[in-house]
Amino acid sequence: MTYQLELEDASVRFDSLPVVRQVSLQLSQGDIGCLLGPSGCGKTTLLRAIAGFEPLHNGRIALQGKTVSSERVMVAPERRRVGMVFQDFALFPHLSIADNIGFGLRDRSAGERRQRIRDLLKLVGLTGQEKQHPHQLSGGQQQRVALARAMAPRPEILLLDEPFSALDPELRTQLAAEVRTLLKEDGITAILVTHDQSEAFAMADHTGVMNQGQLHQWDSSYNLYHHPATTFVADFIGRGTLFPIQVADRNSIDTPFGLLSGKLPPPLEPGDKLQLLIRPDDLHLTTKPEGIQARIIEQLFQGADFLYTLQLEDGNRFQCLAPSHQRHQTGDRVTLKLDIQDLVLFGGDGLALESRS
Repeated sequence: MTYQLELEDASVRFDSLPVVRQVSLQLSQGDIGCLLGPSGCGKTTLLRAIAGFEPLHNGRIALQGKTVSSERVMVAPERRRVGMVFQDFALFPHLSIADNIGFGLRDRSAGERRQRIRDLLKLVGLTGQEKQHPHQLSGGQQQRVALARAMAPRPEILLLDEPFSALDPELRTQLAAEVRTLLKEDGITAILVTHDQSEAFAMADHTGVMNQGQLHQWDSSYNLYHHPATTFVADFIGRGTLFPIQVADRNSIDTPFGLLSGKLPPPLEPGDKLQLLIRPDDLHLTTKPEGIQARIIEQLFQGADFLYTLQLEDGNRFQCLAPSHQRHQTGDRVTLKLDIQDLVLFGGDGLALESRS
């Protein structure tokens, strides 16, 4: 199978310092990927390597099956047919919206250029504003112009480097979803860099979580949340608490919440020490007297729900979501019920163990 984008053990160094370490991933035609991680994790460096702005120390990058970067090959950025959307939009202030969009179409005939500009203006919802200049548009509209300009030449792949960071937080997720729709309608393959998981979830088909130059997991948003491959992914994606636990027998584990049953993967043995991931949505408040007893030590009102921070008798703390009509006060004692669909367990090396409850 020929992928639109393929990385095999791609590594980047700055002098002798490894910045990206043996990253492998694939992206099919028309799919949207995301590189997600904290600042300094190597995601922007990897994006620049895909664009051709950073050489590889070893490994390989291919576009449509053709190697564009390796230890011996370095295809120039302008020959890769890669589009870029930057954090600051980088629009030309002295050009009209139409001329900004058409900037990369100067080798096309006048008729082709006009038609592509018209099509993109319609696609991004800016028909009738082609004569305006960037300063006359809102931040969200400027972002759409930057996107249309990058899409205009129909690149092999579109690279978006923190494209929503200059916008108000409430606009980011909304615009990410809109951009996804636009890219899907035009059939463009894209990869996004962000530190915001809400943007990644709203936009990407596949997301790679990076830390310290390493790709921990390349997967769907659902699997990143429910089946994280490492403790870093478990901690970085969503909210959750890792509890130290011990294997009781082949079918149960001893946890701060009591014995939990589940099919455990071999070769686990009684007494083995692991970590168990508990998400806030794995616990529910109940009015029944039997259950897990805990005390509320913090609460955060989120509109439709409360996020409660709870403490067990042994001092372990964790979080729980509850509908906002189930209102409790700090200091209240509450009863909880566990509702775990999957036992998400990690060994001492921080890697996930496959198990199904």
